[in-house]
Amino acid sequence: MTDRVYPSAKPNGTAPTATAANPNAAPVKNQMYNPNRVPYRPTPTAYHRHNRRRCSGRRCFCMCCFWSILIILIILLLAAIAGAIFYVLYHPQRPTFSISSLKISNFNLTTSADDTTHLTAKLNLTLSTKNPNKKLIYNYNSISITALSNQVVLAKGSFPGFTSTPNNITIIHSTLSMVSQVLDVDSVSSLKSDLKRKAGLPVTILMDTMVEVKMDKLKSKRVGIRVTCEGIHGQTPKGKTPPVASTNNVKCKVDLRIKILKWTF
Repeated sequence: MTDRVYPSAKPNGTAPTATAANPNAAPVKNQMYNPNRVPYRPTPTAYHRHNRRRCSGRRCFCMCCFWSILIILIILLLAAIAGAIFYVLYHPQRPTFSISSLKISNFNLTTSADDTTHLTAKLNLTLSTKNPNKKLIYNYNSISITALSNQVVLAKGSFPGFTSTPNNITIIHSTLSMVSQVLDVDSVSSLKSDLKRKAGLPVTILMDTMVEVKMDKLKSKRVGIRVTCEGIHGQTPKGKTPPVASTNNVKCKVDLRIKILKWTF
């Protein structure tokens, strides 16, 4: 009788696979090592990209601040050097002013029927200005002149513009006047109190003008100056000849209304 060979339920004698044990499981893929494969690197997230842009903007801002400050410091240094050279070459000095004489030729306080007080005054002023520089020329605009007594305006006048050359002295004659100026109660009280003083009525002279400075081919922009002269005491006229005010202790101060001079060619 011939023997029949039946196929074995376990081929090749191997153990049953997981698929055979669990037919519903997903098939397992064989993982093979590939030495030429580029390793996986995750791309940066949006937060990292935003953070890098922010750091770059901050760096640009810092660099702009640094260069701006450096440029400003260089400009200031060059301006200081130019100013030092200008001072050494020209040694600029402010003009000087002095009061030569002052006469109060007319001074009247009158009270009208409506109890208002009017001031009528006339002053004759002579002053001098000197240019102490050797190479600078001063070109003055017209000068407005005001006489005050304890902040009360007594009279006003003006003087036309002129040129002051180096080491030159200019004499200025001006007539200041006030016609029937209405005064308030405080001003009237102040004037009447000052008129009783033995030294005389205290007078302050204010002068305002614009001046241009020239040197060689250079000239400055016109700048404002104010001259304040204090220490004047004048007597009101009691006869035909007005008395001369005391100007022995007068001091005139020159102030620039604009502190920065701009030079142009």
